[in-house]
Amino acid sequence: MLIRHRQILTNGLHLRHFCQSSTAAVLQDPIEPPPLTYLEGLPRPDPKYAEIIRAIPRSSSGKNISAKERKVGRVPSIVFEQEDGQHGGNKRIISVRTNQIRKLVNHLGRSFFLSRLFDLEVAPDFESDEIIEKVRVLPRKLHLHAGTDAVLNVTFIRAPSHALLKVDVPLVFRGEDVSPGLKKGAYLNTIKRTVKYLCPADIIPPYIDVDLSELDAGQKIVTGDLKVHPALKLLRSKDEAVCKIMGARVSDQKKTK
Repeated sequence: MLIRHRQILTNGLHLRHFCQSSTAAVLQDPIEPPPLTYLEGLPRPDPKYAEIIRAIPRSSSGKNISAKERKVGRVPSIVFEQEDGQHGGNKRIISVRTNQIRKLVNHLGRSFFLSRLFDLEVAPDFESDEIIEKVRVLPRKLHLHAGTDAVLNVTFIRAPSHALLKVDVPLVFRGEDVSPGLKKGAYLNTIKRTVKYLCPADIIPPYIDVDLSELDAGQKIVTGDLKVHPALKLLRSKDEAVCKIMGARVSDQKKTK
């Protein structure tokens, strides 16, 4: 009887220890995956353009308010939280310096500006050292005047590390000088200038290289051929054409006769 009692006590202690171990395992914090980084050989942002965009808050919006902002050298802007990678809430209306945005757009180009992350600092005024909010953002929309290309307004989306953002990534075509098709007198038909991807915020590519160096006449490159980080998700068909080497133009053929 004494032996039986000891066995029950021992089994109970084992069970209690197992339950405590199981509970501890459940309560442990989940292991976070390592942060994503740019891969060797793929484009990454040029640190030369790693500029902090300064902004001040606006208390109201509207056509007349926006016109007044532009007259004093400021661009009416909005920064908001991403919800579906493209639209969102938690909106803050701000103004940024016209000269700073114009300089960045002129140096980078419009499509490259819209695929580049920036740090945004919101202060009570442009001369203040107090920071109301500092956040990493992606320019979402840029509205330019049709006649003068003056910056009318710009929209930013917050880009924390966990965000997945829809980005129209610009394409850069390389290798035209050695392309077999182009050397034969054919010409490049550029079908796409950007391709839309769902991108983790930490590895948004500033552009995608399109290699033409081995492309012969009649051959094409499709979106599925583009070399990008495996964490990027293509949001269109992988069979859509990006460019194609077309036969020589009729005018060129006449010149050779």
